[in-house]
Amino acid sequence: MGRLFGTDGVRGVANADLTAELALGLSVAAAHVLAEAGDFEDHRPVAVVGRDPRASGEFLEAAVVAGLASAGVDVLRVGVLPTPAVAYLTGALGADLGVMLSASHNPMPDNGIKFFARGGHKLADELEDRIEETYRGHAAGEPWERPTGAGVGRVRDYDEGFDKYVAHLIGVLPNRLDGLKVVIDGAHGAASRVSPEAFARAGAEVITIGTEPDGLNINDGCGSTHLAKLRTAVVEHGADLGVAHDGDADRCLAVDARGEEVDGDQILAVLALALRERGGLRGDTVVGTVMSNLGFKLAMEREGVQLVQTAVGDRYVLEEMKRHGYALGGEQSGHVIVLDHATTGDGTLTGLLLAARVAATGRGLAELASVMERLPQVLINVPDVDKSRVASSAELTAAVAEAERELGTTGRVLLRPSGTEPLVRVMVEAADIEQARAVAGRLADAVKSALG
Repeated sequence: MGRLFGTDGVRGVANADLTAELALGLSVAAAHVLAEAGDFEDHRPVAVVGRDPRASGEFLEAAVVAGLASAGVDVLRVGVLPTPAVAYLTGALGADLGVMLSASHNPMPDNGIKFFARGGHKLADELEDRIEETYRGHAAGEPWERPTGAGVGRVRDYDEGFDKYVAHLIGVLPNRLDGLKVVIDGAHGAASRVSPEAFARAGAEVITIGTEPDGLNINDGCGSTHLAKLRTAVVEHGADLGVAHDGDADRCLAVDARGEEVDGDQILAVLALALRERGGLRGDTVVGTVMSNLGFKLAMEREGVQLVQTAVGDRYVLEEMKRHGYALGGEQSGHVIVLDHATTGDGTLTGLLLAARVAATGRGLAELASVMERLPQVLINVPDVDKSRVASSAELTAAVAEAERELGTTGRVLLRPSGTEPLVRVMVEAADIEQARAVAGRLADAVKSALG
């Protein structure tokens, strides 16, 4: 059996891969592992539990709450809130554990479980491994001491979480958004209430799309993975910009006044220069991943900002930031971490800071984003292959070497197994889009041949 935890928690089709039994068992195991690590020493443990609006989140939330309470953990149930809100509240309320139920940008039938340690930080790989080991032991029949009577966990709704989180977001802004018209696409997800409320309280005129979740429509033709509706709405309403979230609102992509996409690399570039101007870009360094566009790296070099690159996944960006004390990092996909104010990617905060830069400078988002030129980049997802053999396949190694020789110094190639889905991602960057497409197509065929 493969490892349950991927790069962003445990995910799968709800009630098929991710069952109520698994959710309950993992929650019990997490409580035990953190107790053994000394996190609950000398006090009664408390957990914050939140979810996105997926229908399956309702029964999975019940399972998680039951598991935690049966292990003696008191539960604050915050309901539908973004992942970064659960992380923030875990820290702000002094909780010992946070649990978020979401599959982010994945389709509605999927769901996931993500655990946060004290302070709202993602669990280290080693702790996740121990949780999985403990879960498997319990599933095999290993006994565990069950609290009884007053020792069982108590459960209550914490409705104040919404306002507490929104107030935190507003308090972070360097300036108000008065005079800006902003379109928000909530992906019918966890930010459907939070993001419009935060932008409105900050002074923006807000137009919303994708903010009527019904449990079934999350990410359905909207949000950060489907920008067409946002582009149209921004142009139709004459808005200054648009922001799009994913299902759990830990990411943000943007659209300028012309309806053109502004991706995560461009957002990072804009925010890096804004943060440096305020003296907050520690080490004049921003952290990205190996998927960062070459144009972003070149722009940062030109502006005197160092780019440090990590493996793909916001957890690895965060680890690098914490290790060296960097203030800003993120991914092309729109996960942006502002470490002084968040412990994970926060799509609403990112959108607010981007809009604040537009308001403060009086310059349009297109002009601000033009600090970098995106080199053409083609990404092909190759499903139904053995992603575990990407690094060991001699056939693939030869195909990549041939592609790199063809591209020379004007492009690059990246093959990597997805951390959250059963597929291999092929990325090719080149000065010419047609060349990038041709090389990516050949490499995708090579992946199918070698790993299919």
